[in-house]
Amino acid sequence: MTKNNILGAVVGTAALVAGTACSGSKSGEASPADGANAVIENIMTRTSVRKYDGRSISRDTLETIVKAGMAAPTAMNKQPWAFVVVTERELLDSLESVHPYSNLATAAAAIVVCGDMKNTIEGDGREYWVQDCSAATENVLLAAHALGLGAVWCGVYPIAERVAPVSRVLGLPGDIIPLNIIAMGYPDAEVQPKDKWKPQNVHYNRW
Repeated sequence: MTKNNILGAVVGTAALVAGTACSGSKSGEASPADGANAVIENIMTRTSVRKYDGRSISRDTLETIVKAGMAAPTAMNKQPWAFVVVTERELLDSLESVHPYSNLATAAAAIVVCGDMKNTIEGDGREYWVQDCSAATENVLLAAHALGLGAVWCGVYPIAERVAPVSRVLGLPGDIIPLNIIAMGYPDAEVQPKDKWKPQNVHYNRW
């Protein structure tokens, strides 16, 4: 299913539910299964996209994507994350120069997901910020895909040779650690998702 079809399905379902709520009528009401299928299909068809067609991304769309990131689960609701949304071409090029695998050459924007060390759990749980920010990253990727965008997760932390220059380019304070750069834009071609299903990797109850 193409990205446009996915977006149409999601938007169509939302419109149908909203219309029914406004009218008070149950006729034509979308079933819970319709929404569930759209969500599962969005997850299963998301894939890494590294080349983009040059179209810009609206501020409203980027804000929706970041809101999705902030809806992620987080240990003890610490929300130890911060997001840097980059749309300026000069900054995108600067990030590309310090992270050669960031796929920013044709990207319309990047979202840099960071850990905020002021909001971590104390003690041994401090490193949960990585899990929390990774969950936020996956939400960002799925939201981008649902909105017809392509995106790719480019790792930064824990490689010091990436953390330091990315922090410098973005002017990050010392207590903010960049976990990754998410390059995004409208795909210049359709990319097929990989089939990663391997039943042998699933164990029930015990190994």
